[in-house]
Amino acid sequence: MKTINGQDLKLMFISGANNLYNHYPEVDALNVFPVPDGDTGMNMNLTLSSGVKEIQNRIDTSASSIMKAFSVGLFNGAKGNSGVITSQIFIGFARGVGDKDQLTVGDFLEAMQTGVANAYHVVNNPVEGTILTVVRESTQKLADEFNENMSFKKAMDIMIEEAKASLDRTPDLLPILKQVGVVDSGSAGLVRIFEGMRSALSDKVIERDDEATINNLMAHTQKAQIKIEEEEFGYCTEFILKLGPKESKKEFSTNRFKNFLEAHGNSIVYVENDDLVKVHIHTLNPGTVLNNAQQYGEFMKIKVDNMTEQHHTIHEDYGEEIEEVRDSDSKVDVTPITKKYALIAVSSGEGLDEYFKECGVEYIVSGGQTMNPSTDDFVKVINQTGASTVFILPNNSNIFMAAQQAADVSDSRIAVYVVPTRTIPQGISSAFAFDESLEPNDNVVNMRDALNNVRSGEVTYSIRDSEMDGISIKKDDIIAMTNKKCVYSGLSKLEAIKALCKELIGEDSGIVTLYKGQDANESELNELNAAIKGEFKALYPDVEFDVVDGGQPVYSFLIGVE
Repeated sequence: MKTINGQDLKLMFISGANNLYNHYPEVDALNVFPVPDGDTGMNMNLTLSSGVKEIQNRIDTSASSIMKAFSVGLFNGAKGNSGVITSQIFIGFARGVGDKDQLTVGDFLEAMQTGVANAYHVVNNPVEGTILTVVRESTQKLADEFNENMSFKKAMDIMIEEAKASLDRTPDLLPILKQVGVVDSGSAGLVRIFEGMRSALSDKVIERDDEATINNLMAHTQKAQIKIEEEEFGYCTEFILKLGPKESKKEFSTNRFKNFLEAHGNSIVYVENDDLVKVHIHTLNPGTVLNNAQQYGEFMKIKVDNMTEQHHTIHEDYGEEIEEVRDSDSKVDVTPITKKYALIAVSSGEGLDEYFKECGVEYIVSGGQTMNPSTDDFVKVINQTGASTVFILPNNSNIFMAAQQAADVSDSRIAVYVVPTRTIPQGISSAFAFDESLEPNDNVVNMRDALNNVRSGEVTYSIRDSEMDGISIKKDDIIAMTNKKCVYSGLSKLEAIKALCKELIGEDSGIVTLYKGQDANESELNELNAAIKGEFKALYPDVEFDVVDGGQPVYSFLIGVE
């Protein structure tokens, strides 16, 4: 095959996206840090899936037409830094395709080179040993070996071979990868995409394997979700829901459904894969949960166990109809401008949401580690604020690029500033610094300055054996992290907090705020409060300690020191 058209490209990208989908839990498992927030594969998968949705039913044969539609889907659906970079590779590829209806191998190479340049352009400080390196080196290898008689199969073989070799070299470029014994996760995802694209050229379009992927996903991530509370109550309810069809089912909103689950149970494990949703929840009212879920799709599997009387099953009649949950997703693209300012914060946890609102934040975008909002999620909220100037607090380094991308494409009447908050405590400090009486630029300066006045850390647990910063880490250990540095690994959350306080509290520190997460139980909270009144007061007599119920998943405690 010496030329390809739009339909060929469509099948290549569908196959590439499906191959990534089938393997993204393995990509997630390559997370550098042994904390339960590895979501590189998930973000890349959701980004590619968003692009594929725009092209899967198109019948036009123009390469230009297919790539324009694909790039729109990629842009809107980009999640996390890995998703944004992946989207920009192929958005650049689309620009390289230009108005061509068909591509030669030479055209394909030029488009890939444009994609590489585009991806490097959107990253402020490119780091080698990442997906950027692998896409650049594999594209350069094709350029070095290219000749006019080369087939597309040969071209993809060259790129895949070099991509794998480049992937193996990533630990030599990023010492942290070598230290923890993994290769770069985003690069591994790119290899899966290339392999899927190559398979389509041999008339073997890779299909999604939903069952295998879900099993793989749960094997890699279920233990990396919220730890089950010791006190079991009610019914352990698990189900797999296939969303749709749209003609007979309500429109599904991830955030709305998660909020419903949090209001009706605990010990929640939530996994979403395109049109499949898998849920584990402990609830007193399984019928209510199942009735709500069935509004959005059909069940592929249901399992309900009474945790007091094991193996007691529930009847198929789930009881009375529940009150319809109000759909908060506005259908209006842009709200008329009626006010000067609006603050948007990314938050995960009912307590944190309320705390941000007390700080003057009007709009919450649900997200955080393992649940990164997309570019389109931000754009919708920006355009609905009705404000002429909007400040976004991403509160996570992996969300910053999607927020910035949204700022670039939101309604032209709205000035959008992304404050580079990397943690929840930074976001709260920045929100406190906002002053409605000041001009936008003055607020930006003050909100950025506030970041320098807070130091952040978190307590979570390890998902695998590792060694970091001279500390030996065992799977399921409680660990304390600050600025990507491990300062404690052991069996006590209180000892982890002590280690963070020792690391973060300085002579100029005045306030320490601890945000309690979902899996911190009453006993641990009592132990912490006793330490604050005793040991901490003796060690830090001039420092005020405050404990806030943040309700965040994944992290038992977040800590901010000001």
